[in-house]
Amino acid sequence: MFGMYLAIGLAGFSGAISRFAVSQMVKNAMGSAAFPWGTLVVNITGSLLLGLVVATVGGRLPADPGIRTAIVVGFIGSYTTFSTFSFETLDLLARGSWPAAILNVVASVGVGLLAVYIGLNAARLT
Repeated sequence: MFGMYLAIGLAGFSGAISRFAVSQMVKNAMGSAAFPWGTLVVNITGSLLLGLVVATVGGRLPADPGIRTAIVVGFIGSYTTFSTFSFETLDLLARGSWPAAILNVVASVGVGLLAVYIGLNAARLT
């Protein structure tokens, strides 16, 4: 079990470094505009990568489940959590759970924005 945690941690380290690198490359290419292009590119590429990995590693290509977990949870999970949000919402839609999918989008985005706002204001009070 410790080996799995170590693999996820190492993959997570790589994902975090990759997120920073990709975001910086995009920022340098686009300039520091008013739109967060780096984050958008990371979220979209992470979502694409998650779809590719889920469909191939352990699916079409036989692989140890631990490798898939390290890639999905560790690397992609630290590269972007948006990819997981996108995948889970799409899964809800595929299963016909439209109300749950809509709730997931509204709660994640709406409540997430509200939580950041509250956190920022709470920190400013101290």
